[in-house]
Amino acid sequence: MSVTAAQGFTAAGIAAGIKANGNPDLALVVNHGPRLAAAGVFTSNRVKAAPVHWSEQVLRGGTVSAVVLNSGGANACTGPKGFQDTHATAEKVAEVLSGRGDGAEHNAGEIAVASTGLIGVLLPMDKLLPGVETAAAALSADGGEAAAIAIKTTDTVHKTATVSRGGWTVGGMAKGAGMLAPGLATMLVVLTTDADLDAADLDKALRDATRTTFDRVDSDGCMSTNDTVLLLASGASGHVPVYEEFAEAVRTVCDDLARQLIGDAEGASKDIRIEVIGAASEEDAVEVGRSIARNNLLKCAIHGEDPNWGRVLSAIGTTRAAFDPDRLNVAINDVWVCRNGSVGEDRDLVSMKDREVRITADLSTGSASAVIWANDLTAEYVHENSAYSS
Repeated sequence: MSVTAAQGFTAAGIAAGIKANGNPDLALVVNHGPRLAAAGVFTSNRVKAAPVHWSEQVLRGGTVSAVVLNSGGANACTGPKGFQDTHATAEKVAEVLSGRGDGAEHNAGEIAVASTGLIGVLLPMDKLLPGVETAAAALSADGGEAAAIAIKTTDTVHKTATVSRGGWTVGGMAKGAGMLAPGLATMLVVLTTDADLDAADLDKALRDATRTTFDRVDSDGCMSTNDTVLLLASGASGHVPVYEEFAEAVRTVCDDLARQLIGDAEGASKDIRIEVIGAASEEDAVEVGRSIARNNLLKCAIHGEDPNWGRVLSAIGTTRAAFDPDRLNVAINDVWVCRNGSVGEDRDLVSMKDREVRITADLSTGSASAVIWANDLTAEYVHENSAYSS
């Protein structure tokens, strides 16, 4: 049930006609309270889409009563008109929800907006705005799955996750299959909880969770203009959880969704778990892990099931991390093919037939570590992205 697993939320996903193929393309998630607390994190790309600028402003207030999301168009690099369209979308959602006769009043300043799709194209507002009315009429406590389907772009599957603890729940949905790289990976994510927590606690839990989950997914080294991750709390369960338990639940849901993003990466045939150990600092471990994840020669080798550890060392060598080249060790699927910067165990012992490939890079410098998830580079990835806008 994803975003509607937690009490106090309804959702809908409909086809508004934004996508030329007629697939679902508009989702609405509504928080019915009693609490309307929220937190969000967004792309670190300096080129930001209009809905990112809008939602960043909304989240400064710590209150969100609804989120409207569309696929089929990013509304990025669309100038003042694009921002006006985002504002008009939020105004329409507030108007429609306030007129539903349930006594709840909504205002545009508490409506988050998120978009995904092709950059540089204005949204068809003549379809999107009537679609808001259709989505509002379809809102349901069972609408989480439909909402998750409606935000897909090149995703082959919709992505949801839930965790329940002692009377309260965290649920979530995500989209993302390409342009997966920090910050955040190219994705839209909405997380919901019926725990009774304020915006400050939500913000801390969300930032701690994204730092070690979404921010460590690195599929193709490309960063989106539209990344948005929102966490909404309704307080409908009446439970005030211990913060540490809540933060762990949020991280578990984020980790689940992040793994689903990598598993559905465009054209991928291998999921690559890169663990850097023995680093002088966590920052060094992350930098090395990212360098390995972005090495296209290595990604091609893994696609061909070639345990080419020399490409791992080459990637490590481009970083600023502290290490001695003569003390580097590399394992591929638990076979230490490189020892002390040179030949280790027989590479023929490495089996790479399974979907998951594990690379361990030991810097032999300290005790810090980090895990980065990536995927291989395939002809299917090139084909899909060569035809993306056509």
